[in-house]
Amino acid sequence: MQNNTQVLSKRTSIWLAILAVSSVAATFSTQAVADDKEVKLGIVTFLSGGAAGPFGIPARNAAELMVESINAGTVPAPYSAKGLAGAMVTPIYVDEASKQKVADYKKLVQKDSVDAIVGYISSGSCKAIAPVAEEEKKLTVLFDCGTPQIFEDIVTEPKYVFRTAAHATMDNVAAAKYVLDTHPDAKSIAGINQNYAWGQDSWRDFSASMAVLKTDVTTTTEQFPKIYAGQYGSEISALLTKKSDIVHSSFWGGDMEALVIQGGGRSLFKRSQVVLTAGETAIEGLGAQMPDGTIIGARGPNGPLAPDNALNDWFQKAYSDRYGSSPTYPSYHMAQAILGVKAAMDKAGSTDQEAVIAALKGSTFESPSGTVSMALSDGHQAIQETAYGTYKFDKETGKSTLVNIKRYAANCVNPPEGTKSIDWIKSGFKGADCK
Repeated sequence: MQNNTQVLSKRTSIWLAILAVSSVAATFSTQAVADDKEVKLGIVTFLSGGAAGPFGIPARNAAELMVESINAGTVPAPYSAKGLAGAMVTPIYVDEASKQKVADYKKLVQKDSVDAIVGYISSGSCKAIAPVAEEEKKLTVLFDCGTPQIFEDIVTEPKYVFRTAAHATMDNVAAAKYVLDTHPDAKSIAGINQNYAWGQDSWRDFSASMAVLKTDVTTTTEQFPKIYAGQYGSEISALLTKKSDIVHSSFWGGDMEALVIQGGGRSLFKRSQVVLTAGETAIEGLGAQMPDGTIIGARGPNGPLAPDNALNDWFQKAYSDRYGSSPTYPSYHMAQAILGVKAAMDKAGSTDQEAVIAALKGSTFESPSGTVSMALSDGHQAIQETAYGTYKFDKETGKSTLVNIKRYAANCVNPPEGTKSIDWIKSGFKGADCK
């Protein structure tokens, strides 16, 4: 009996050992499968041309940083899990400066078989791509372009297209509020904006907001030079002749830097209070060339206007350590878009497109610039709080700073769901919550 018991005991031990080895092998096998999973992410930004230096390359840098950090699992909570739903990210970079934007997009979908596309800085690019994305039925996250036309006029019933940054109405309503908060006696305004959707919409929303907020304000001149014109002598002359209290500009990239240098040399910034709604990208590079007192926006709470949170602390340090400069708002917008995709895929527990779309639609997620709510356009358009500040160059330290920073709640400067931006402004901002 004892011998039989010993035999059974030995057999039991052997089976337990086999089961233990099998369990460990299964664990390693499961991990190997998870590590082998891949998400192909198309990333489109300006890699050449005039918009590359101030916008496209900082956005690409942010994408590179975010992809590597997500794959390594080094992004702070709530994004510390490796990969996108456990799958490693493989980026495919495409130059937005291409003259074949639609063909490039279709190649990403049809030949490269990407799982999702994050891209586009220019509003012109987004206007062209948004309907194509719906036709191709591919999850596409617009990360930076600002025209409100995308969901208000072009793709009014989106399924596959999302935008994780707020649109330009927020920028310009907040700009008008900041102007009147800091210059309540302003009586005249003028504008110099690029002659395409972004510039036209920006001036429309700013001038309409000023007219609602201060009914005695008059418009003296509206200048719309061609995008990338580079020389603005005649437009600056017109602005100087009119002597407006406020000059508004949504110029971005090289155009904005040229305006600052050319206008500064002719005392435009001394004769009028200039508002640069996208000025944040240039303050570190221009330094003392950016006139003190200029009102600066960053298309959201980005860069020096970003909130104090762990994600922002990590992002600023990781970016500056790697690239030797501070991240500007195109970098923030790119990081925000990729984190939005990660939040959706992690929530879905899958990279399946239908599951990811359902998870991203109407969601709320955290970013280096704070909370992002996909609150408009049936859950496809983001809103955020925003902020403006006034430029001051610190001669002792040689650093660019923003002072007199004011913040505006998301529901104060973004239209409510189902209302077109210009209609909301002309209604007197009906439904706005500015508490």
